[in-house]
Amino acid sequence: MELVNPRDAASGPDGAIAAIDCGTNSTRLLIADRAGKTLVREMRITRLGAGVDADGVLAGDSIDRCVATLEEYRALMDTHGVTRGRLVATSAVRDAANGSVFMDRARQATGIQSEILSGLEEGRTSLAGAVADLAPTDGPFLVVDIGGGSTELVVARDARDDHLDAVSLQMGCVRISERFLHSDPPTDDELIAARDEVVEQISSAVVAHPRFREGRRLVGLAGTVATLSAMNQGLSDYDRDRIHHSELTREDVRTWLDRLATMPAVSRLRFPGLDPGREDVILGGLLVLGVVMDVLGHTRCLVSESDILDGLIASQLDN
Repeated sequence: MELVNPRDAASGPDGAIAAIDCGTNSTRLLIADRAGKTLVREMRITRLGAGVDADGVLAGDSIDRCVATLEEYRALMDTHGVTRGRLVATSAVRDAANGSVFMDRARQATGIQSEILSGLEEGRTSLAGAVADLAPTDGPFLVVDIGGGSTELVVARDARDDHLDAVSLQMGCVRISERFLHSDPPTDDELIAARDEVVEQISSAVVAHPRFREGRRLVGLAGTVATLSAMNQGLSDYDRDRIHHSELTREDVRTWLDRLATMPAVSRLRFPGLDPGREDVILGGLLVLGVVMDVLGHTRCLVSESDILDGLIASQLDN
């Protein structure tokens, strides 16, 4: 299979373009036409980063699950005539000793030259997608991207702000859950220990990056935030139009955390909007979102379904 160089504008005819994000918990695809209009948007729970925090390596079955999804995505790209693309991996692959093994297989499965983004690159790219359709007058924006293995905080006036401030923290819904929430449902002591860790990391980040307090509007990205919005609205089926730019209050986050923490993971699936594969890690993500809102004094969070994938598409349109 011929490899497509994502940074080479002359790599093929003016067909569709693609972006693939291989995250700790999910693997996602966005295909757009040359004007940037979305053609396909897909997500699969693959849990690529299962056990990475403890073991330091990607498990063989995790790699296989993700590669199988990438092969499915390659077929979709062929159907839509994709000629260029970017495939990125983030926290789990950054941290894994055998990350290069996965990246080789990802490249073989998709035909796209794969990249491992640093935490700061991840934050910048997520910001570019998240605030592109927001009015600059609403800024500065504080973007929180809660992934499976890491959480990125970025503050900027707009997507083209050369003086943005960003940090990538070693905590996400999967990492926090694997480290602290061992019981099902978790004990009070486990929840307290998990929250204490999140508070320490967020507070330290704010001390090191005081500009985070300048963010006037909090914008939340990724699976935890979108799932909470869907649950809050009682959406049985995914509806991007209803989730994108919906709002979550601090009380919403607190209420759902308290409710879900009292029941086993499998029982959480009775709530519309919670997809299988998130039931055992949703608490970790809610803890992160709640602490960000508490420490930085935000009572509301704008939900954005435009994120790193949209930033990856935009980077190719700019070339």
